Amino acid sequence: MADGTRMDPRDDNAASKTLPLGTTARVTNLETGRSAVVTIQDRGPYVKGRIVDLSPATAREIGISREDGLAQVEVTPLSIPQAD
Repeated sequence: MADGTRMDPRDDNAASKTLPLGTTARVTNLETGRSAVVTIQDRGPYVKGRIVDLSPATAREIGISREDGLAQVEVTPLSIPQAD
């Protein structure tokens, strides 16, 4: 991943084009109301109109099925690392 770690599909990690690497954010599925806290560890998604890519475990946790693959979510930054 962009932060130099290996992607673990069981971890609560995510990719964002706009949030800095290392940011902790709450991602809430607007349909189910379920949320999870993720760490931004990668860049992406590179598909127009998408704001975040979640690990498979996190997607399942907030109610996004493998068949659906997409959901309307809200991303709320909780902690943004400060530049040195």
